Amino acid sequence: MLVKRIMWDWKFFFATFLTIFVAELGDKTQFATLAASSQAKSVWVVLAAVILGLSLAGTIGVVVGKTFAQFINPDVLRYVSATLFITLGIWIFFRGN
Repeated sequence: MLVKRIMWDWKFFFATFLTIFVAELGDKTQFATLAASSQAKSVWVVLAAVILGLSLAGTIGVVVGKTFAQFINPDVLRYVSATLFITLGIWIFFRGN
């Protein structure tokens, strides 16, 4: 029986982890979590919900990203993602209240 061995890329793992961690600091998700935990009787319920919610959102991102990468050059996908991110930021900044 042949088993395909998957090589674990620690450098890529930590780069991805730090990128996501820093991006989430001060994000609306963190503020929503603060609000929920301030009203909850048990922080464990909030923690479990946050872990599940972020895991599901991350899973969707990974699956969609991997699927897109089969049809679109990853470099193009990266530039499109960055352009959408910047465009959204500019739109939110200038739209006012």
